[in-house]
Amino acid sequence: MRLLAKLAMLPILFAMTSPTLAQGVTNQDAYEIAKDAYVYSYPLVLTYLTAKQTTNYAEPTGIPTQAPVNQFSHAREFTPVDFKAVVRPNMDTLYSPAVLDLGPEPVVLSVPATDRYFMLPLMSLWTDVFAVPGTRTTGPNTARDFLLVSPRWQGTAPAGLEIIRSPTRYLDIVGRTKTDGPADYDAVHEVQAGYKLTPLSAWGKGNYVPPKRMVDPSIDMKTPPPVQVDKMNAATYFGMFAELLKDNPPSPVDYPMIHRLERLGFKVGQPFDLNAQPANIQQAFERGAADGNALVLAEGKKAGGEGLKGWVYTTHSGAYGVDYLYRAAIAQCCLGENLAQDAVYPSVATDSEGKPLDGSSKYVLHFEKGKLPPVNGFWSVTAYDQDGYFIPNAIKRQALGDRSNLVANADGSVDIFIQPDSPGKDKEANWLPVAAGQPFNLLMRLYWAGEEVLDGVWTPPSVKKSQ
Repeated sequence: MRLLAKLAMLPILFAMTSPTLAQGVTNQDAYEIAKDAYVYSYPLVLTYLTAKQTTNYAEPTGIPTQAPVNQFSHAREFTPVDFKAVVRPNMDTLYSPAVLDLGPEPVVLSVPATDRYFMLPLMSLWTDVFAVPGTRTTGPNTARDFLLVSPRWQGTAPAGLEIIRSPTRYLDIVGRTKTDGPADYDAVHEVQAGYKLTPLSAWGKGNYVPPKRMVDPSIDMKTPPPVQVDKMNAATYFGMFAELLKDNPPSPVDYPMIHRLERLGFKVGQPFDLNAQPANIQQAFERGAADGNALVLAEGKKAGGEGLKGWVYTTHSGAYGVDYLYRAAIAQCCLGENLAQDAVYPSVATDSEGKPLDGSSKYVLHFEKGKLPPVNGFWSVTAYDQDGYFIPNAIKRQALGDRSNLVANADGSVDIFIQPDSPGKDKEANWLPVAAGQPFNLLMRLYWAGEEVLDGVWTPPSVKKSQ
């Protein structure tokens, strides 16, 4: 009985002692918490600023990522070779991006029935991919209507609509539809026309035509969002973070981070004025923001492969759990990464000897018989200059892959020749041109990668000098 009595007292004792313990924060503790909080919150702040900038238009401009909220901005053709506004564009799919605001009301996402490969990944403001309507998941030739709702929505879905609850008020869709070159554009446009976003209040009332939106002149449309984040002082940054948390709540696995923040006076759902905090807390947040930013930038470079040798890629993107530093690094270098099950992106800037790839030499990418990239979707290899742009060339070829009619060798192996001049008429089908005397890098795209890729059983072969 005495033991039971003591156990019964534990909640009372905890309630009496925990506030005192929570207040016992040293300056070093406060600094560590603030630094970790900066890393934790970085994707949320960056993605929000990106969304504000990319949706500040009266109507879609025809350029992907330039459309008001709740509207698709479809790419109608591959990125032109001389286009410099986007790095590492692909020659595999036409994009269909959109930013949704589910705060005012839910939005219906309609997906057409098609046998063409597509995916519409839904990414929260924290950059976690939480649903991917498309060929791999919902299946081919299956029309669906999904009701996308905010975290706190409590309504009832009309008949025929399947609820997908977003973890955050805002979400990004970066749709991709398989495209086999310019001759295929019309067919892809038909599929894109089937991707529709309709406010719930307009559902079932005929063809919805979105109204023009007001352009906000106060939004910075020139400074890239990552630069905007880098320039923020600690008070502005954490004040914005606090506001965003009101409609874009933490994940259930984030309680340890949130509880640590509470020790510094930061409460979820409440405004946070750093200037109103004690001087030592202000200093901790200022130091933590500066060092947290430096850490994110350094890890972002690593995640992007800078300074590394061999093929660099991840099979753990799109769902990050509590790996906050990795999530922030991916947001900094490669915002919008898919789930690895949908796409894996190996990149390489060095040859098999660890030397930088350069158009002064000739290279070969050799796949042994039966060792081409194992995918359920499709694959490609694209060449870019050192800044991530396409390389103009006489045959107008920027990529090769499984739809390129590659010619196999007599033993069944396949070689891709990477060099500035022709490898000979008999090998030109497998020629990926680069610029003479100029550095370059390669990016491999593996859509719906096979288990061999995800498990590490299959890895890309080294790029070897052929002379």
